[in-house]
Amino acid sequence: MLTRRGWDAIVSIVSAVIAIALVFLFPPAGTARTVIALGAIGLFVLGYALIGRDAIEPPRAAWRYPAFLSVAAVAAGVGAGAAPFMAMLQTLAYPLVWVIGDSRRRGVGGSAVIAASVFVGASFGYGPTVDSLLAGGTTAVFSLSFAIAIGLWIARIAEYGEERERLLAELTAAQSEVEALSRERGASAERERLARDIHDTLAQTLAGLVIFAERAGRQSREGQTDAAAATIATVEQVARDALAESRALVARTAAVPGEPAFGAAVERLVARFREHGTTRIALDADAVAGELDREAQVVLLRCLQEALSNVTKHAAAANVAVRVEVGADGAAALLVSDDGRGFDPSQGSTGFGLEGMSGRVALAGGTLDVSSTPGRGTTVTVRLPGSTESGADAAEAATAGPVALAPGQPVATDLPTKGAPA
Repeated sequence: MLTRRGWDAIVSIVSAVIAIALVFLFPPAGTARTVIALGAIGLFVLGYALIGRDAIEPPRAAWRYPAFLSVAAVAAGVGAGAAPFMAMLQTLAYPLVWVIGDSRRRGVGGSAVIAASVFVGASFGYGPTVDSLLAGGTTAVFSLSFAIAIGLWIARIAEYGEERERLLAELTAAQSEVEALSRERGASAERERLARDIHDTLAQTLAGLVIFAERAGRQSREGQTDAAAATIATVEQVARDALAESRALVARTAAVPGEPAFGAAVERLVARFREHGTTRIALDADAVAGELDREAQVVLLRCLQEALSNVTKHAAAANVAVRVEVGADGAAALLVSDDGRGFDPSQGSTGFGLEGMSGRVALAGGTLDVSSTPGRGTTVTVRLPGSTESGADAAEAATAGPVALAPGQPVATDLPTKGAPA
């Protein structure tokens, strides 16, 4: 929609063109009629400047529409009565009536008033003859029909534009809401990630410190000086590990061993649990044939750490078998099987460990399976997909059975390649 300045330019230019054409191209019969016609143009421009201009844009005073319509109707009727060419004044009157009226009903009604005024002026300006009545009626009917058709079309376009503007505002608000929700979801995901990292690193290490400190105190009270000294040395080493882990968390990096070879990182983690506990741990890492990206390494090492920690704290197992596989395509599998007391998986878990493992594996696009029977041990299987994992491999992974150690059974180092179901 045009602004006030746009309508100022249109009214000024069109009025000047009508006046010039009236004087030089289509002059009426007699100077008096020319003066009256020019006066009608001046009345129309004055009515626009004093009344109609301020009603172009909202807010609109209620009195301005009927006042401007009255002035425009008088100017158009008087002008058409003075000179037939003054019917051109309708080209300004009709659109302004629609704009200032700001509704279909007012636009149609105002157009009818302007058309009636032009009909009366054109019909009676030179005498009410049959020809003048016919000419005035024809002009009024065609101009009114055209004005209403164009007015309704423009009104529909304006409403469509307003509707699009409303929808755009709603879409913008919806996008802002989605952005806010995304930020909240990202913050929540980051909190969950930090919780998992703290649980898998500092919490595990501090729990180990408590165990070793209790052992050192007991050995000291029993007079086992050398054993107590060895345990204190272990406490010192674990404390150093906790310090390194905390620095890694502050730096927003995974607190896992930094060796370039994944197999070496696994061996170091297993060796740490061997030193800190009495459970025998057999490691089979011969099937590590490919390379893993950093994220996959973090997932497997965290899961292995959590599984071994659960065995140490809850399973009371004598033997643990660990198998790690990495295919050439990057697909990886981790299997941890113990001969401990086991548990009933259907009863759920109140701890954060298994839940954290499940969430971490799911984020990596993998699967976690926990198979356990009370009194018959537990098997934890983690599988991460590779870039070119085939459907046959996935089917075989889904049908392979878990490996568990019976109480007192020697640790096996030739665990099946596919482990428990994914």
